[in-house]
Amino acid sequence: MLRLFFAFHLLVFTLFACQGGYESCKQKIIDSQTIIDQSLYIPINKTQRLVYSTQLPEAKVLKADPFLALYLVQDRENFPYPFRMNINVPSGYASVNAECATEGIIKQEQIGLNHLAVFNEAVSTPSLLLNSCCSFEGIVTPRGIITKEYIENFLNSAKPEYADIGIRVQDRNATLYVAYADPFWEENPFMRGDILLRLDNQKIKDAASFMKTVLFAKPGILHTVKLQRDHQVLEVSVRSKKRYGGGFLSDTFLEQKGIYFDENLAITKLSTGDAYHGLKLGDKLVSVNGKNVNNQQEIMKNMPHTNKFTILLFQRDDFQFFIRVK
Repeated sequence: MLRLFFAFHLLVFTLFACQGGYESCKQKIIDSQTIIDQSLYIPINKTQRLVYSTQLPEAKVLKADPFLALYLVQDRENFPYPFRMNINVPSGYASVNAECATEGIIKQEQIGLNHLAVFNEAVSTPSLLLNSCCSFEGIVTPRGIITKEYIENFLNSAKPEYADIGIRVQDRNATLYVAYADPFWEENPFMRGDILLRLDNQKIKDAASFMKTVLFAKPGILHTVKLQRDHQVLEVSVRSKKRYGGGFLSDTFLEQKGIYFDENLAITKLSTGDAYHGLKLGDKLVSVNGKNVNNQQEIMKNMPHTNKFTILLFQRDDFQFFIRVK
């Protein structure tokens, strides 16, 4: 009887939300205390919340995705009307917070971890991407929108992780090409500039779908990739590995060596147990293979194409020093 009571009230609340449109969604965000400072605490059932936060939440963490700054935590408030993931094709949606609802469309899909989806209107962050029935479509962050597929992948994964095949890709003139190839990947079959044609015998639609296929597969999967290199068409095989960088983590290929950077290229994390080659937190990367670097993309750009030594110049206070990484 009690279960029927709650089911009835949930139905009434949902119908009210659809009638009230985004005004009722705003009220639901307020009532559930979903937005706290610059973090989101989204009730997804009566005992758990999905958290978006760049800081460790002050709650019992059940699992975490550091790449997208997502956490699943226990909910002590037990909000009775959690947000439901929309299972239908959206007929329209808005970026909604406690103050406003901005209707619009996603003009660019999320491409992997490093390129979040882009809304066609200016929005306040953080916010929820909702339809008019308050069903959940995504998380609006200052970097862009984390879309529903990535959130579902996180919630459905016992141990959230992503797979990597040793490349970073970009769309160019309706083709997908390799922008950077991992030099630390043993016998990496890809080269910078390769045009990607087919993945696992399926025609590649775009960078967004390609990255979801690669990232969401468990590490250890053997993939076949048909590509064009210069004027030659090749088919290569590559077994995926665990991904270490991307999204809200740095992505320079050095993360697999345990070295993580902030936006100013200062070291924020060393995960190799002992300090790697005497590095310390706060050491700033100055150059890669003799070329000055100002951002993470320039680090990858100046890496060698093959598995050779990479020479890194760091600065600590007024002292500069080299290390060699292979």
